[in-house]
Amino acid sequence: MKIALIGVTGMVGRVILDLIKERNLFFEDIFLVASAASIGKQINFLNKNYSIISLEKAINLGPDIAIFTAGRQVSLKWAPKFAEKGTIVIDNSSAWRMDNGTKLIIPEINGSILTLEDKIIANPNCSTIQMLMVLAPIHKNFKIKRIIVSTYQSVTGTGMKAVKQLENEYKGENGEMAYNYPIHQNAIPHCDDFLQNGYTKEEMKLLNETHKILDSKIKISATAVRVPVIGGHSESINITLENSFEISEIITLLNNTSGVTVEDDPAKLKYPMPIFCKGKDEVFVGRIREDFSEKNSLNLWVVSDNLRKGAATNAVQIIENIIQKGFVK
Repeated sequence: MKIALIGVTGMVGRVILDLIKERNLFFEDIFLVASAASIGKQINFLNKNYSIISLEKAINLGPDIAIFTAGRQVSLKWAPKFAEKGTIVIDNSSAWRMDNGTKLIIPEINGSILTLEDKIIANPNCSTIQMLMVLAPIHKNFKIKRIIVSTYQSVTGTGMKAVKQLENEYKGENGEMAYNYPIHQNAIPHCDDFLQNGYTKEEMKLLNETHKILDSKIKISATAVRVPVIGGHSESINITLENSFEISEIITLLNNTSGVTVEDDPAKLKYPMPIFCKGKDEVFVGRIREDFSEKNSLNLWVVSDNLRKGAATNAVQIIENIIQKGFVK
């Protein structure tokens, strides 16, 4: 198997390399691709030096799989070109998520729908992935009618420029700004661009992607907030169900869900936090409690490393899925 990794120098690209090593993903060759400014630079991976190459060269080398993590515009232009050559593309940008002919995949939830004909496979947004990892089994058993979600999102979701801004502000130093406002000791209710409806693109991704992956009938309202955190995204989720439930049933269900870890013991001050989820692949859930203000409703607190399961891990799991299906060898 030959793999091309487009966007290798970015935060997600670097984590994908870590995961290929950690998960012992076998490959015959790997082609590392980045912007023109990085071409020719060396990256040591698994005790071997690889030169960063161009997209043009990578496509001519005929990779079996190409992982795109270089942004929407690169994916829009180049993903179809790789697909036309027979390469299976796994795209981590927003370029193909809502395309009618492209499947939006979280392997634990809907990996079974992939076929050999799927040449471009979309990775959902990080916030959507961690939310649906927890909500999918609940929906399957109790039917979700409505979701109200507020996210508290790590600066790593913006990229290295934002991490640097936070670090500079923490040290009291001036530097390039990723945001319109300081992020240190602040919370900015603004993730991605604003739309005419008053919501941001990030908020609408939670709605649209949930409808595509889970159920188009679910009512959803989202607020996305950027916070001075590096370890991962957190989400406060309120859901209303069609069917009655016991909290013990929800906890048992989530305890038996692959990829989800329940941390919920208020008496011992045990609950998920991004400082502890950093570098881990699981989605953590806690503060599971009934909402007494509305029938058949409950609250959950969901935390995950947005660079891992929210992006890189999900992409690598898609590769593992298509290998298991025999689409590549």
